[in-house]
Amino acid sequence: MPAALSAVLCAALLLMVSMGVRQSTGLFISPINTSTGLGVVSLSFALAIGQFMWGAIQPVAGAVADRWGPGRVLAIGLLVLAAGCALTPFVDSRFGMTVTLGVLAAAGSGAGSFSVLIGAVSRRLDSAQRGQAAGIINAGGSLGQFVFAPLAQKLITTVGWMGAMYAMAAAALAALPLARALRAREPHPQHADSAADGGVRRAISDAMRDRSYLLLHAGFFTCGFHIAFLITHLPGEVGLCGLPAEVASGALALIGLSNIFGSLFAGWATGRWRSKMILFWMYASRAVLVLIYLASPRTDLTFYLFAIGLGVTWLATVPPTAGVVGKLFGTRYLATLFGLTLLSHQTGGFFGAWLGGLALEHSGSYQWMWYADAALAAAAALVNLPIREAPVVRAAPAAA
Repeated sequence: MPAALSAVLCAALLLMVSMGVRQSTGLFISPINTSTGLGVVSLSFALAIGQFMWGAIQPVAGAVADRWGPGRVLAIGLLVLAAGCALTPFVDSRFGMTVTLGVLAAAGSGAGSFSVLIGAVSRRLDSAQRGQAAGIINAGGSLGQFVFAPLAQKLITTVGWMGAMYAMAAAALAALPLARALRAREPHPQHADSAADGGVRRAISDAMRDRSYLLLHAGFFTCGFHIAFLITHLPGEVGLCGLPAEVASGALALIGLSNIFGSLFAGWATGRWRSKMILFWMYASRAVLVLIYLASPRTDLTFYLFAIGLGVTWLATVPPTAGVVGKLFGTRYLATLFGLTLLSHQTGGFFGAWLGGLALEHSGSYQWMWYADAALAAAAALVNLPIREAPVVRAAPAAA
């Protein structure tokens, strides 16, 4: 167990960096727009591409990690993340921002994120320990948001957004030893338990025919819409309310701090209650919180309380979602199959980030996005109820 615990902590620290950098990008929209004149819609589109790319890379990175191990995948991801951040100050076009922030930084962060890290650690643990391990790893990502959001805002204020971007790149490079540590401890992928014979293609084919797995995708799609809209446009909402930028960075930090506790609780709860019910209450609470926010005065305190409430479930959906995938299909291809659910999450994220920018341009506010956010959160709660959590029984593959 000490070796497994060490791997869990390394994974949590690595996620702290990759998620901390990624979840701070919304703070750069206003200063980049002021510097380049590209417009909020263009920058929102670049970050929307980033939301999709972060998800699209996860099943690919997961499949590579399932086949050859996670260490190299994580190291390459950190290098690409650093390159995306370091190159951003050198571009001043929509296409350039889409390449650096939307493709490179997002793909690098995704390769060093949930699917590869949770898949790598799950093989070292029995089923009773996986939920707690996922919660600890997830808490690392939340700690990253708590640390990096105010740090990025402070750097933007003191050294400018370009200097802040260089600092984000340096942080990604500083995390490379963690990838090496996980590589040194990784078991051979072929020694892990198998969800089914027939390889990754058969595992994906079987999963995509399973109703519960598809319902999980539907709920996670709406989760991505919700998170991407907020992480991209909460700073803009704060600005529309006439409040200083520090309120936005403080709110993002509070979301991360609250989710540390939420993630740890979710990991603990996953081993004790049905994951689908945990997901139901998380999504339902988001709908209620958004409606309460819409009825509240726009003050510093409102944003801080809203952030704390949202933060409890922010990324805490990851442990129960990964838990359902593990229960259904085992851990042999967990990185790949969970990576596909993250792709659905980030497809929703694309629309959350992009439509938020369009709503602001055409109506001058985010009002209708808030209503859509609440409705989708309620829908996500309901689609989780029919999910079953029993292992999928598959027929043996035909002999060649």
